[in-house]
Amino acid sequence: MAKEFVKDVTSMVDDFAQWYTDVVTKAELIDYSSVRGSMILRPYGYAIWENIQKQLDNQIKQTGHENVYMPLFIPESLLQKEKDHIEGFAPEVAWVTHGGEEKLTERLCVRPTSEVLFAEHFKNIIHSYRDLPKLYNQWSNVVRWEKTTRPFLRTLEFLWQEGHTCHETDEEAHEETVRMLNVYADLCETYLAIPVIKGQKTEKEKFAGAKYTFTIESLMHDGKALQSGTSHHLGDGFAKAFSIEFTNREGKLQTVQQTSWGFTTRIIGAMIMVHGDDRGLVVPPKIAPTQLMIVPIAQHKEGVLDFAYDLKDKLSKTIRTGIDASDKKPGWKFNEYEMKGIPLRLEVGPRDIEQEQVVLVRRDTGEKQIVSLQDLESRIQGTLQDIQDHLFNKAKKHREEKTSIATTLEEFKERLNNKTGFIKAMWCGDEACENYIKDETGATSRCMPFQQEKLSDKCVCCEEEGKHLVYWAKAY
Repeated sequence: MAKEFVKDVTSMVDDFAQWYTDVVTKAELIDYSSVRGSMILRPYGYAIWENIQKQLDNQIKQTGHENVYMPLFIPESLLQKEKDHIEGFAPEVAWVTHGGEEKLTERLCVRPTSEVLFAEHFKNIIHSYRDLPKLYNQWSNVVRWEKTTRPFLRTLEFLWQEGHTCHETDEEAHEETVRMLNVYADLCETYLAIPVIKGQKTEKEKFAGAKYTFTIESLMHDGKALQSGTSHHLGDGFAKAFSIEFTNREGKLQTVQQTSWGFTTRIIGAMIMVHGDDRGLVVPPKIAPTQLMIVPIAQHKEGVLDFAYDLKDKLSKTIRTGIDASDKKPGWKFNEYEMKGIPLRLEVGPRDIEQEQVVLVRRDTGEKQIVSLQDLESRIQGTLQDIQDHLFNKAKKHREEKTSIATTLEEFKERLNNKTGFIKAMWCGDEACENYIKDETGATSRCMPFQQEKLSDKCVCCEEEGKHLVYWAKAY
């Protein structure tokens, strides 16, 4: 039965890209829309995003930020105010040129990000050091006109949050940049069970218009990297362009120091590619919309459905519990909820009721447990935590197995060809070497990790002094 059901899902080994496409559609996360590169988030996909959003929103508010909402459209003249910023986003910008039948006197950009909108607003509301810090966040959609698209990972429109803050000093802005990166890292590791590398982007890879960019990088099952969240110290570039000035404590005019940071629906793509298998999704319990699915066995027999619904009512007080009382066969239901990655399945039939027990089945390992009703709730809670821990540890072990060291370009190429994943190598800091490595191998610099090691005295590319340890990889 299981083989019959999953035969429509391509094996990860045979074609990882097709496996991914099969899973996101068959697990009913998304559907394709009539606009190229846009996706419809179906209820199950959106429910996963809502759980991520709920947790992240709570952490954002706990760190003192307030939610606001900025307009969807940005006048072209406003976008042009920060030169580096517009140049960085120009290829991805979608423009509105008409309102109804009337041609607009000025083009409107559909926001790819909202730095300039926040900068314009901050100029109007910040006047004194007493107005600082300003700690804002918005939940919204953005549009980036990508050439190559894939559900969750790269779409024309996606959902995200973007934080925008203003501070008195460079040091305070730096602390904010680090603080929010740590919030993202905690969300990934604690809730999504995705281990991350924290570090700084190179000058070439940093956010357009930023002083510097911090990032968390994760490794997918196929050995490609994914940028999973970024936090930017913007310095005073936008503040100078938009005249965001305040009277400081000495009574003098001073420009603010800004940050911005963002986390998007692409993290769902990361979750799929880190934890999924040939049977479909595997969703970490802390983020799963349904943590436990009850499947009644021989439900036509007297008392079985009543017992199953009573169980659901009792367990739902502490566990996100579903029940499938449809007339589909149990085998179909088992396969359906394995495909959707629901962490735990509970099977109960007439014989189980007699013996005051149920069967629990783990999605991550397939292990079956016979559990007495007396111990049921505590066993479910413990097993859900075990699944959460197992997924994280398994992903971390996978990352470690797929992380190599290279001290020469020949080694670099050999490692990349024979063992996809992260390559740790020293870099001189010259963008020419970074470009050469990308052109020669297809690998890009992912980050300069905060925890630096000296693997060699020489740059992996030019053999000049190796100044920075860099994680390199092919990436999504």
